[in-house]
Amino acid sequence: MDSKNAKSHVSLVAGLHIGYGALKLVGAFVVYLGIRFAWGFIPEEEEIAQEVLASLFSILPTVIAIFGIVDVFAGISLFSYKQWSRVLVIAVSVLNCLNIPIGTGIGVYSIWALMQPEVQEMFE
Repeated sequence: MDSKNAKSHVSLVAGLHIGYGALKLVGAFVVYLGIRFAWGFIPEEEEIAQEVLASLFSILPTVIAIFGIVDVFAGISLFSYKQWSRVLVIAVSVLNCLNIPIGTGIGVYSIWALMQPEVQEMFE
C-alpha cells in the first residue's frame, strides 16, 4: 500500500466513524421518542411498568448518544493524524465490532486499515 492509498483508507475510516456516530445519534433520538410514545399507553396504576420505562427513558438514549458522540469525535480526530487519534479509533472500532452487522464491518475494516505499516508511519 502506498502513502496515497493509505491516506484514502484513513479518510474512509474517519468518514465511516463520523457517519456511524451520526447514525447512533439519530438512533438515540428515535429511542427517546419511542419511549415517550410508549409512556402514553401505560395506565397510571401500572407503577412497575412506569418505573421500568422511566429508567429506560433516562439511561438507554443517553448511552446510545454517548457512544455516537465518541464515534463522531474519534472520526474527526483521525484527520489530525496524531498517534492518540489512531489508538482511539482502534478502541472504538473494537467496541463497534459488538454491533452486528454494520458495526462489525466498520470495526473490522477500521482495525485492518489502521494497523497497516504505512498508516502507522503516517501517525508517528
